[in-house]
Amino acid sequence: MADPRFFQRHGPFTLGDLAKIGEAVLQSPESGSKEIRDIGTLTDSGEDQISFLDNRKYVSAFSQTEAGACVVAPRDVEKAPADCRLLVSDAPYRSFALIVQAFYPLPATVPGIHPSAVIADSAKLGDGICVDAGAVIGEGASVGARTHIGANAVLGTGITIGADGRVGANSTLECCDVGERVQIHPGARIGTRGFGFAMDPRGHVELPQLGRVVIGNDVEIGANSTIDRGMGPDTVIGDGTKIDNLVQIGHNVRLGKHCVLAGQTGIAGSAVLEDFVICAAKVGVAGHLTIGAGTRIAAMSGVTKSVPAGSTFAGVPAGEHRNWLRKNALLNRMVKEQE
Repeated sequence: MADPRFFQRHGPFTLGDLAKIGEAVLQSPESGSKEIRDIGTLTDSGEDQISFLDNRKYVSAFSQTEAGACVVAPRDVEKAPADCRLLVSDAPYRSFALIVQAFYPLPATVPGIHPSAVIADSAKLGDGICVDAGAVIGEGASVGARTHIGANAVLGTGITIGADGRVGANSTLECCDVGERVQIHPGARIGTRGFGFAMDPRGHVELPQLGRVVIGNDVEIGANSTIDRGMGPDTVIGDGTKIDNLVQIGHNVRLGKHCVLAGQTGIAGSAVLEDFVICAAKVGVAGHLTIGAGTRIAAMSGVTKSVPAGSTFAGVPAGEHRNWLRKNALLNRMVKEQE
């Protein structure tokens, strides 16, 4: 399935091993010794590949799959072809993700510093780091062990990044402290000055942005995303949060643990997103709001007021998802009546 020019496959693994890796239960323990050599989709897998079913739209494809094994939820066991071995999981997508990680783990960092890299004498470099061509590491910066700094990336004065990190090519980091196992994809801008100034008819006066960006562990930041440093309080990104490409996070924003922000989302200054908030693509959140824990916000929504925990919001201005659906249904009926 994966192009070997770009991705190195590990394995093979027995089904017994994959059941343990995927936190699943092998339906037929006697098949535990069967070897699986790769992953695949339901429609293109063969006898030595494993696939999965999570979305109900693909039940028909699952019932006809030629994959040697599949990860499925208990409700779908009876729909499997007779010759397909099953790994049963209450969370098949998660289980399959763990299995894919086993076959295709992130490549290990190969230690080495390219001769064209520019590294300040006062910078602190951990063991086993890799610094690619043209990268710059500024005075007093600290880079944790086994971290990979991509080509032409710039790590500014005094910044810190923990162990096992990855900083993509052409990224810039300034005024920030970054945790461990953080993935920063190419072109990201972290710690740039926040959009703060006093508006005045005599001319707008810039307000110095004197805070940091503080990023927790296991965070992922997508390509060409931007995170502004705080004005005085810090901008904070909680552990495990996943940020897609082309996301803008304003100054003083605080994201809780394990938030998910899809592409082109924008979070205005001083907004607070509590733990496990999900923003679909192109969501806009106004400044100084609080989005309660576990809230889900539908794509292209504009949030203009604080949202209680556990809500599902949609629309512009965003409101309860059910109400938004009712409004759309009513509007459609009114339009049809006028035709």
